[in-house]
Amino acid sequence: MSRAIAADGYARHMGLELVAGGAGAAAVRMRVGPQHLNFNGSCHGGAIFSLADMALGLACNSHGTIAALVDGNISISNGAGKGEWLVAQAIEVSRSRKLAVYRVEVKRAADGEHIACLSGTVYLTGRPVSVAAETARPD
Repeated sequence: MSRAIAADGYARHMGLELVAGGAGAAAVRMRVGPQHLNFNGSCHGGAIFSLADMALGLACNSHGTIAALVDGNISISNGAGKGEWLVAQAIEVSRSRKLAVYRVEVKRAADGEHIACLSGTVYLTGRPVSVAAETARPD
């Protein structure tokens, strides 16, 4: 998982960091910075989605085969401000031969307050995950 997130240019751009991972699970964090703020000065919903999506992507690909999101839904119930740490924790809810379902909770690290929830269904391709070493370098 650490190689996968390091190889992801968008994750580096967003400042996403792997906290923990295992089979069917991943935790990713992000400190809300100026690049994450919307015109109202709070964390953009797109940044919150990106954080949750990265946790889901790492968790669903953690079994060693490529999984692709086919359906996702996010509900954002609270905002976050500049300087706050957000943590997204993804867990596998169910898995069959071709589909798996994941739930991602995004919380404020300082107080555990619920920020958002992402649920996603992924298609399991059966093809092996491959992280190219040459892409795992800073831009």
